[in-house]
Amino acid sequence: MGPLSGLKVIELASIGPGPFCAMLLADLGADVVRVDRTEPSGLGVPIGKRFEINGRNRRSVALDLKAAAGRDAALALVAGADMLIEGFRPGVAERLGLGPDDCLARNPRLVYGRMTGFGQSGPLADAAGHDINYISLTGALAAIGPAGGKPVPPLNLIGDYGGGALYLAFGLMAALFERQHSGQGQVVDAAMVDGAASLASIFFGLRAAGTWGDERGANLLDGGAPFYDTYETADGGHISVGALEPKFFAELVRRTGLPETWLKKQYDRRTWSEMRDTFTHLFKSRTRDEWCRLLEGSDACFAPVLGFGEAPHHPHAVARGAFVEVDGVVQPAPAPRFGRSLPDAPRPAVQVGQHTRDVLAEAGLTAAQIDALIAAGVAVQWSAA
Repeated sequence: MGPLSGLKVIELASIGPGPFCAMLLADLGADVVRVDRTEPSGLGVPIGKRFEINGRNRRSVALDLKAAAGRDAALALVAGADMLIEGFRPGVAERLGLGPDDCLARNPRLVYGRMTGFGQSGPLADAAGHDINYISLTGALAAIGPAGGKPVPPLNLIGDYGGGALYLAFGLMAALFERQHSGQGQVVDAAMVDGAASLASIFFGLRAAGTWGDERGANLLDGGAPFYDTYETADGGHISVGALEPKFFAELVRRTGLPETWLKKQYDRRTWSEMRDTFTHLFKSRTRDEWCRLLEGSDACFAPVLGFGEAPHHPHAVARGAFVEVDGVVQPAPAPRFGRSLPDAPRPAVQVGQHTRDVLAEAGLTAAQIDALIAAGVAVQWSAA
């Protein structure tokens, strides 16, 4: 079920944005087959399978891609696929015999998605890195952090997932749409540096217009504006306010009992320091729950700052079914929502090689061929025994 039901995706096992992109597609109904390694690879953080949320909704076939027979088996899977996702360093897939030329020769309609940090070309293409390094090159990391302090990593949301996985998914679907007209597949080169830079488009415009400075914590959306920031409450919690527009700022002022003279001074930066001090003392005078009772649900643009353990229990999240429980693990539900094409409930991550026999059989290999691959150690079939 789901809007992507019928879409066949091959995922060459990797870490970070590749698995997350595959999860997004699988959540919406795509049949995603992950090609895992036959030996433990050290990919990702070693946790129990039921905790691998990014690995949900897959089937797994375990193949030794360095062996010719393993490569040939993978190409048999490619022959019947709509998409392939790989997250190796540039050139690795080619050395395995699974690069774009190899796969498109087998399946000219294949959309071949490549996920890297620095891209397939450029002086840094072959360098190792992680989210923090990729977003460093885009201006995004430099803009995040307190005034007078150092840049603060925003988890790995901007590079890996926002600039990486989401742009890869977008690129794959765009290429799939184009295939309807041309009948041909193509390569999608998704780089986290490109995606993260694209995410920051508005700030390049604001900077060019002279309304955004390079100093951290001094601008409208980086904590510089006192009406767009977080504040500590009496019980040690935190709340957020985002009353950017004058009408929303007026609602915040009215509900908190602050002087109406502030309304004409909202964007006067000379008053921001005094305004921040007032907000700091004001919000620390009540608990987080007390502020929620006063401000939540109003046009004051307010929300409590919730931890991961609290977020699933917030009434709004509960009402929308924003979180689900899968095999005892609470996790975000598939997103976005669709009016008709409703996806099935998520399935937990599977064991490496759990579907090897079934998947290879679907690709046209005979039982004897599959037995031979397993006997040679080129393929592995997981068994609960």
